Amino acid sequence: MNQDTLKVDNQGRVMLPSWWRKKQGISPSSELCIAVTEEGAIVIETREQGLRRAQALVRKYIPEGVSLSDELIAERRAEAARELEQSE
Repeated sequence: MNQDTLKVDNQGRVMLPSWWRKKQGISPSSELCIAVTEEGAIVIETREQGLRRAQALVRKYIPEGVSLSDELIAERRAEAARELEQSE
């Protein structure tokens, strides 16, 4: 793990280390996500990193080979078919 020391300026801003910005492909217009852990630590990540982290968390609870989107589509189609039958 890389570590660095950041200084806070008089307006509360910090400069992100250039090695991290280069490694993550961060440009001046990039949007970053920030989270504060229960312990008070700040986590800064790109949207892509956050998405990958969220997908990994969800994947732990879904069996291999299961597609939630396919299951949702099948449920919606079955529901629509039931509604169509009831309206006839």
